[in-house]
Amino acid sequence: MAVIGLGNMGKGMSLRTQPRFAEQCELVAASEPRAQTLREIGEQRPGIALYEDWRLMLEREKLDLVYIAVPPSLHRETAEAAMAKGIHVFSEKPLASSLEEAERMRAAAEAAGVVNAVHFSFPQDPAVREMRRLLLEERTVGEIESMELILEFPQWPRAWQQNDWITTRAEGGFLLEVGIHWIHMIQQLFGDIVGVRSQVDYGDGAEASETQAEAELTLADGKRIRLTGRTRGVAEERVSMVIRGRDGVVALENWRQLLAGRDEASLEPVEVAEDEGPLPMLKQVLRRIRGEEAIVYDFADGVKAQAVLEALHDPAYRDGKELR
Repeated sequence: MAVIGLGNMGKGMSLRTQPRFAEQCELVAASEPRAQTLREIGEQRPGIALYEDWRLMLEREKLDLVYIAVPPSLHRETAEAAMAKGIHVFSEKPLASSLEEAERMRAAAEAAGVVNAVHFSFPQDPAVREMRRLLLEERTVGEIESMELILEFPQWPRAWQQNDWITTRAEGGFLLEVGIHWIHMIQQLFGDIVGVRSQVDYGDGAEASETQAEAELTLADGKRIRLTGRTRGVAEERVSMVIRGRDGVVALENWRQLLAGRDEASLEPVEVAEDEGPLPMLKQVLRRIRGEEAIVYDFADGVKAQAVLEALHDPAYRDGKELR
């Protein structure tokens, strides 16, 4: 296995996740254009081959799997180069920087016949799995009547997420960096998103990412989800979803705090099992490579999420219409 890109996600894979599966998967190489970062990784993971140029790494190393953690605009180029060599690909989200590129990646993966996966893990998070059980198995809230997704940030980018592209319209912003997780989770739990109505405001400059978003997502069964997001005028970060039904309310607050009650005033914490279950997703990718049963979100899933993301930013969807 090799890692392409050693930002926050690439470092996490190299230093924390992959070592847990060292008996199943050997990390043999990593690439990163920043020499200082390469040196730091080399000190912590002695013995792996280090490259500033990922192309050279793909030429020299015998690889079964690459993990791609570069900016979204580079996903297609790196993934296609790896797949052309018959290498399985595990890519960070979003799949690409545009729907067109995402569709090209899906087609290339199908042609290559390799395992292809996007690093979506949220649907398998313990709190989300418990939320699924409450809503869809126990039907705690009865018939779902409304859903709301709230994305609020007093600071963007967040303090731990400083880089050159996170504030750009093409590769950053809270809809892409955070919203994509929830879009994918919604698609997995509640079904396809078939319609979008969206109004997005941006910061100063033609390349600035969004500062505010108001949208409505329509599911295949006709249910609608209200999305609100902003990076100004809020004191605390809030990344949450509230589901209201005839018989109660379930809320997932700040990713992992699950609450339930008769109404929002009576919400109480719900106990969530601490076991990882299917996580981390690298475990699932390795199972799929071995031909075993696995939960893998592939490039086709990435394309479906990308289509919604692109519609949110498209002025043509301001008055609402079906997804292309």
